[in-house]
Amino acid sequence: MALNRKILSDEQWKAIEPYCLGKIGDPGQSGGDGRLFLEGVLWIARTGAPWRDLPAE
Repeated sequence: MALNRKILSDEQWKAIEPYCLGKIGDPGQSGGDGRLFLEGVLWIARTGAPWRDLPAE
């Protein structure tokens, strides 16, 4: 059974997504999954852990 460890709700992500860089339609190259990146940043901020300890998921 997979645990849902996301910090942002779907509603919060929908509100934030238009302001994130790298969306389809933006010039240049996308960095990939913007939500996954933001979840990682929030996890680091919440836990105080170093980037190397960020879980793969």
